[in-house]
Amino acid sequence: MKKREATVTRKTKETDISVSVSLDGGQSLIDIQSGFLTHMFESLVRHSGIALSLRARGDVQVDLHHTVEDIGIVLGQALGQAAGDKKGIERYGWAKIPMDESLVEVVLDLSGRPYFQIHGKNVFRGVVGDLPLELVPEFFRSLAIHAGITLHMEVHASGNTHHLVEACFKSFARALRDALVVTGVDIPSTKDIL
Repeated sequence: MKKREATVTRKTKETDISVSVSLDGGQSLIDIQSGFLTHMFESLVRHSGIALSLRARGDVQVDLHHTVEDIGIVLGQALGQAAGDKKGIERYGWAKIPMDESLVEVVLDLSGRPYFQIHGKNVFRGVVGDLPLELVPEFFRSLAIHAGITLHMEVHASGNTHHLVEACFKSFARALRDALVVTGVDIPSTKDIL
């Protein structure tokens, strides 16, 4: 089977992002100017089964917005490229993850048709660690658009903001893991293309 790997870089006046992914696992290294985001990407790696090398530098003296958005763009592009023609994958994934009082569900389709929606009331306000919560939907939106993923996220319950964000990353990771599993040989679409 062909290796499902990709490397993508993006350098702007605001950020310098480099991402390498292997959808079938391996060593990971996260190097971001945010302790909280580092923790979230370590959770994403652990629960998705992918290997991720991520180095991100940005204008964090302004805030984390450009860095978070551009990580989503670059990681999305890398995931899309690594998935290739998607022959044999399950395509769909879903996971509902509790983190104590928080409960988040992610349902996704590696359809090639980008879409992102958060269902339920907007709870992404305030700050956790060094991360403004409004950047969590921004990250997943950028990732979904640039990976060609249809991504629905629903916050069923929330309280502690750390638990809320961690449940988002873990439920996305578990859904992605299930969607990327190779169980066949054909492209899982009546169109014969994803």
